[in-house]
Amino acid sequence: MKFQILVATFAATTTLGAMAAETYVLESSHSQPGFEATHLGLSTQRGAFGKLTGKVTLDRAAKTGAVDVTIDTASIRSFDPRLDNTLKGEKFFNVEKFPTMTFKSTSVAFDGDRVVGVTGDLTMIGVTKPVVLKIDNFKCGDNPFNKKPMCGGDATATIKRSEWGMTAGIPYAPSDEVKLLLPIEGYRE
Repeated sequence: MKFQILVATFAATTTLGAMAAETYVLESSHSQPGFEATHLGLSTQRGAFGKLTGKVTLDRAAKTGAVDVTIDTASIRSFDPRLDNTLKGEKFFNVEKFPTMTFKSTSVAFDGDRVVGVTGDLTMIGVTKPVVLKIDNFKCGDNPFNKKPMCGGDATATIKRSEWGMTAGIPYAPSDEVKLLLPIEGYRE
């Protein structure tokens, strides 16, 4: 009898723990990654990627989570069609050979119920390196229009593109140091 109670308690605890995790599917229209780089050492130039897919899983009680994002590199836009073609070419993103870049988390940092950082692996043009995303303004709640539960926030990191083998134009156009910007919003599955 005690064994059955122990098994039932363990099963209930395990089920409750599994139910505490929530998965949010990223909405691409409000989750458009961007980047900033210095041009000729003079000004900050910006660009973005228009297509991504991904999920964020959070277990606030256990203070754990996972982030998995895939970005369509051919969706890059710099607001200059000539430059877009250059960025899609072999010297930069080489979109024919590497049509996606990915970020897969290895850990998620919390401050209370809020996500404040995500460590993971960024794979770009066939090279995988660790990256730490700083998370600002992370919040969850119901969308005021459709009443569906959602979460969102802003992630940033600064990388050196040369560490992924993208060296064309360094140090002038664009700079080696690139700031990554990832605003995300996702609906609970």
